[in-house]
Amino acid sequence: MVAEKDIIVALELATTSIRAIAGQRMPDGTMQVLAFAEENAANCIRKGIIDNIDKTTQTISRVLGAIGLQLGQTISRVYVGLGGQSLHSVHNRIQRTFTEKTQISNGLIDQLMDTNRGVVYTNSEILEVIPQEYKIGNRAVPDTDIVGMQIEQMEANFLNIIARNSLAENIENCVNGAGCEIAELLITPLTLGDSLLSASEKRSGCALVDLGADTTTISVYTNNILRKLVVIPMGSHNATTDIACCLKIENEEAESMKIKYGRAWLEDYETAKNNILQLSHDRETNESCLCEIIEARYEEILHNVWAQIEEDSEKLTSGVIFTGGGAQIRFFNEAFKQVNKRDKQIRVVKGMPVDICMTSSTYIPDNGRTNSILSLLLHGDQNCVINNVEPEKKAEPQETPEENNPVPDTTADTGKQDNNPPAQLEEEETGIEDKENETKKNKRSFWNPFWQTIKNALTDEEE
Repeated sequence: MVAEKDIIVALELATTSIRAIAGQRMPDGTMQVLAFAEENAANCIRKGIIDNIDKTTQTISRVLGAIGLQLGQTISRVYVGLGGQSLHSVHNRIQRTFTEKTQISNGLIDQLMDTNRGVVYTNSEILEVIPQEYKIGNRAVPDTDIVGMQIEQMEANFLNIIARNSLAENIENCVNGAGCEIAELLITPLTLGDSLLSASEKRSGCALVDLGADTTTISVYTNNILRKLVVIPMGSHNATTDIACCLKIENEEAESMKIKYGRAWLEDYETAKNNILQLSHDRETNESCLCEIIEARYEEILHNVWAQIEEDSEKLTSGVIFTGGGAQIRFFNEAFKQVNKRDKQIRVVKGMPVDICMTSSTYIPDNGRTNSILSLLLHGDQNCVINNVEPEKKAEPQETPEENNPVPDTTADTGKQDNNPPAQLEEEETGIEDKENETKKNKRSFWNPFWQTIKNALTDEEE
C-alpha cells in the first residue's frame, strides 16, 4: 500500500491532449493533487489510439518534465490509462461435464480461468477478465459462493476486455522512449466506474457513459458486476467539425462558439433565430443555425448510446450517468430524453471525484474532462518519483577552544606551507642567534691587535 509520503503520477493519452498529474495520499485516504500539466495532442492521438509514435514520445517527455519541475523531483514511473476505439468486451462461456459428482475447488476455478485466458482473438489481446455468474443446473450462482458445491456439470461465464495488440505495446514504447517506466497499465473505463459510481448504483444497475472528444465509452453494471463495455468512435469533436464545415470557420472558432452558445437540444427556436452571432471575416449567423448543427450530431451520438443500453434498460434502476467534457453542453439531459422517450433517471457528473482534494497552488479545469486522469491517479499505489525524501541535515561540528583561538599562520604572506613543529622552530631560531653572535665576535677579534698596539704606545709615553 502506498505510504503517505509517496507521490503517485498518472498519464492520460486523450485525443485532444496528453495529460499528466501527480498526487499524494493523505492520512484520511483522500488524494491531494500536487501538480498538473497537459499539452495538445491533436497530431499524436486519433480516437484514443497513438497515431504518431515520435510526436507522442516527445509530448509525453515534455508533460512529465513539467510535472517534475513542479514537484522538484524526477519522475521514474507512471500509471497509464488504456482506452480508445479498439477497446471492447466479449462474452465467453465455458461448459464442463463430470462423470461423477465433483466438489468445486479453487483449483477448478483457476483451470477455468486459464482456459478462458487461452482464447485467441484475431489481432487482439485480453487485457482484463471480469468473471460473471456460474450456472449450476438452471441456477445462477455468484463466483464468491461457488467453491465447495457438489456438481455434475457447470457453466462459467466471463467478460473479456480486449483491445488491439499494438495498443499497449505502442504506449509502452512511447513512455519508455520518454525515459520513464510504466508502473501499471489501467483500463480507464474501469477506473472511472470505480471512482464515479457508488456501490449502490452498481448493485441496482446503471450505465456510465463517458462522452469524450472523439470517442464515447459505455459501461453497463448490474448486480455490482460489469456486463458490457463498448466504445463508439464518435464524440463532441464531431460537432465542432460540423460547425467548422457548415459555417466555413476554423476549428478553434467553432469550438469556442460551441462552448459559449451551443445547445444539445433547441427548445425555443424563434428566440434563438433572432440572436445574431458574429463570425470571422465580417460575417454573421444566428444561434438557431448553430444549435441545429450541434443538435443533429448529438442526436446521432445519443441514439448510438441508447442502442447499446436499451436491451438492459429495465435493469438499470439507477439510470444513466454521463461524464466527460462532451456531456457538459447545455440542455444535454433534455436531448437524451428526446432520444430514449423515457423518463428514466439521468445524471451528469459535475465536479471531480469525491476523494480528490486540491492544493491552493494547483489548478485543474472543473469541466468533466479530467475525471478520467483523476480516476487513474486514485488507483495508484506505488511511489513514482526518485529523490523524494529530503536529505537529513548533517550535524554542525562543535567548536573547540583551540578553534576559537587559532594560532596565527606565519606563512600566509609567503604562501609557503609550514610543516615544522613548534619545537623545531625554536631550535632554528636559537641557531640563527648563535650565528649572529659569532659574527659579532669575529668582527671584534679582527680589530683587537690594532687597539693593543695603540694602547702599548700610550703606556710608554707616560712612563
